[in-house]
Amino acid sequence: MSMPAVSDLDWSLATTVRSYPEGEAYEALRDGQSLLVGAAAAAAAAPRQRWQFAMGPQGLTLDWRGTGAPTVKDVLAALEATFTFHPTSRHCLLTGVTPWPEPLFRQGALRRDAQGITASRELLWQLPALWCPGASGTVPLQYMLSPEGRRHPWRAPKPQGLIYQRFIPWLGKTFSFRAVDAEADLPRIHRWMNDPAVAQVWQEDGDMDKHRRYLASLAADPHIFPMIASLDGEPFGYFEAYWAKENRVAPFYDADDYDRGWHVLIGEPTCRGKAFATAWLTSISHYLFLDDPRTRRAIGEPRADHVQQIRNLDRSGYAKVKAFDFPHKRALLVTLLRERYFSDALWWPRTEPEALASPAPSSLPSHPVATEA
Repeated sequence: MSMPAVSDLDWSLATTVRSYPEGEAYEALRDGQSLLVGAAAAAAAAPRQRWQFAMGPQGLTLDWRGTGAPTVKDVLAALEATFTFHPTSRHCLLTGVTPWPEPLFRQGALRRDAQGITASRELLWQLPALWCPGASGTVPLQYMLSPEGRRHPWRAPKPQGLIYQRFIPWLGKTFSFRAVDAEADLPRIHRWMNDPAVAQVWQEDGDMDKHRRYLASLAADPHIFPMIASLDGEPFGYFEAYWAKENRVAPFYDADDYDRGWHVLIGEPTCRGKAFATAWLTSISHYLFLDDPRTRRAIGEPRADHVQQIRNLDRSGYAKVKAFDFPHKRALLVTLLRERYFSDALWWPRTEPEALASPAPSSLPSHPVATEA
């Protein structure tokens, strides 16, 4: 007899995980202790490759049972699915293949240690190839001055098109960021900015020309870029990612060269609520850390009286630093360390310590349940 889902953040009964290694759509199906993995586009034409996972004395093991040898994409998709179905496991032992694709070792997806060939959840989720193969990455370091006279590193050109995509297991949908198309997205952003719930926080309501000028000013500013957030391709929110060193927040704290910050508005009322907030908040943090490996902190500066947003930030691992005054608002500075994000698997809902006290039975992998408000 199957058990009901614990909450709207529970995916213990899920049987499918979508993955996007190097930008290609893959699908992994759990069938008992078997995992069937293959490219989504080839699902009807080619059989999926079989893997087997089990919990034993050495912890989680993933065994290759397919034909031939797995590709880099096969392994990456299988690992993402395996950790998603076994979210209390931090490491996985891989068996059944000799040799494994060498690029996986150079990327950090696999490593050789005393146990054999292993994968680390913490390292895997830091690989841009699984979520944003077009990430800026590490560009050469050269300092320059912003128009306001702030010294900062030269930044990579702003991304275009699809920026980030990730399967959200508790929603069963793919979350994505893409760059804003100033003309095509203007009516949507105009409508969202004039939503009373949005305008109360953003204070940017107005006519179409105002919002056209707003987007043009962002396009001319190298330190910030706007993005549209979607679920399964349907836009629902607007985000801005910025480099803190050049931002107006920089005078209020000791900004590191690669600190990143963000702003958000959720334009579609049907996509508001805890399950959606957990999806986008964990994803924006993930994207900022993936885009440049030198980013050690993600920051935010919500309105100090925005109680719900601050509660969402608490749930997602952000620490409160201090309140301070911008000319237009009293803000709360919050920060999230890269090390904490990846060590504590904060791309998933936060866990209570007792939820991690013992591994889930291999017959029904469970996942951490987020703390209720």
